[in-house]
Amino acid sequence: MNKVDIEYNTEKSLIKYPEYGRSIQEMLQYAVTIESRPLRQKTVEAIIGLMMQLVPPGGNRNMDDYREKLWNHAFAIADYALDVTPPANIIIRKEEERPKPEPVGYPASATRFRHYGNSIQALIQKAIEMPDGPKKEGFVEVIASYMKLAYKTWNKEHYVSDDIVKDDLVILSDGQLELHEGYESLDKLAAGAGRHDKDRRFQNQRNRGKQGNGGGRKRNRGGGGGNFRKRKK
Repeated sequence: MNKVDIEYNTEKSLIKYPEYGRSIQEMLQYAVTIESRPLRQKTVEAIIGLMMQLVPPGGNRNMDDYREKLWNHAFAIADYALDVTPPANIIIRKEEERPKPEPVGYPASATRFRHYGNSIQALIQKAIEMPDGPKKEGFVEVIASYMKLAYKTWNKEHYVSDDIVKDDLVILSDGQLELHEGYESLDKLAAGAGRHDKDRRFQNQRNRGKQGNGGGRKRNRGGGGGNFRKRKK
C-alpha cells in the first residue's frame, strides 16, 4: 500500500487574521510573487473584494475607515511585501506605528471596593469639601447608610456590620471622614429611605387612578341627554 502524504493544518503557518480564512492568506502570499505590476495590482484589489464579502461592514460603519482597515490587513497578511498602490486617502501603517490611546487610570480605592460603586467616590469627595458641622455629620451618615445598603445588596449571604462600613469609609476618604459619635443605626436610615420610595410609588399609582376615573364629565343620571325637555300636554 502506497503511503499518502497528508498536510495537516497544524503543520501550516499560523493564520494572522482568522476571520478571512487561510485561503485569503495564501492568495495574498501568491500575489507577492506575481511579476507583472498591473496584474499584481488587479489581483490584490480582487482579493480585498473577497475580504469585504467574507467580513461585511456593519450598518453604521464608516466605509472609508473600513476600506483602510482591509488594505492594512492585506499588507499585514503579506508581511508588507506587497508592491501595489492602495487607493487614495488610505495610509498603510504597521501595527507598531499606529497611535494607541493612553490607558485610563482608575483610583485604587475604587478597585478595592467595587461593591460600593463609583458614585460613592463623588459623594465622599463632596463631604470632604463641606465645612465641619451638623450638616456635614448628617451627610456622612447618609453616605455610610448608602454604603451599607450597597454592601448588603452585593453580599446577601453574610451579615454586614456597621463597623465594616465605618472602617471602609475611613479608608475611602483617606482618613478624612468618619461617623460621629452617637449616630443612628445605618439600617434604620436605609429602611426609612426604602419606605419613602414605597410610599411615593403608591401615591403615584393613586394619582394615576384618579386621573383615569375622573377625567370625563359627569353624566346625568337620567336616561336622556342634558338638553331634553318635557313636552307640554
